[in-house]
Amino acid sequence: MAAPIKTYRTRVSGLWSPRHTILDEEDNVLGVLTVTRNRWGLVVHGEYRPEKGEVLTFRRDPGLLRAQFSVWTDGPEWLGSSLRWSVAKRQIDVWTGGKPYRMVPTGGIGRGWRLVASKTGESARIVPKALGRSSTMQVFRKLDFELLLFAYFLGSMVLTESAFPTTLDSPQRGATVGATPSKA
Repeated sequence: MAAPIKTYRTRVSGLWSPRHTILDEEDNVLGVLTVTRNRWGLVVHGEYRPEKGEVLTFRRDPGLLRAQFSVWTDGPEWLGSSLRWSVAKRQIDVWTGGKPYRMVPTGGIGRGWRLVASKTGESARIVPKALGRSSTMQVFRKLDFELLLFAYFLGSMVLTESAFPTTLDSPQRGATVGATPSKA
């Protein structure tokens, strides 16, 4: 994969209602993502408060499946939604009104998620540190920051599920999910 065009880092504090501080490449604070759980521990809400700009709200959509969320501005304007079709599959589909994306675990053994566009391949990668709860978000193609933040929010809830390789990368399926289509 090519070198990332943009890199962000996170610092996480708190256990029940964690606060994810988002930092840019120069360690400037861009904003704070706060996650809210109900009394059973289910994530029901998230809110990103940037240093400058619009507040983003991540809310659980009605349904039984995990990763069924939508993201809204304080306008309120819909920016995107996600759906996980099956509890057995580790793929999360993300729609933004433009092109569809999917989140799949990173290749090989190790935690992390890839955000993959259907035609152009891997757009971003979210990789947690080996120790601790902080992560690095790498952007490989032009991507809205709000979409990257939504993918981070979704991936942080199901991080342990990304530890093992996915069948989407198996040789019998052909090229890997994150591969760029060849020009033949």
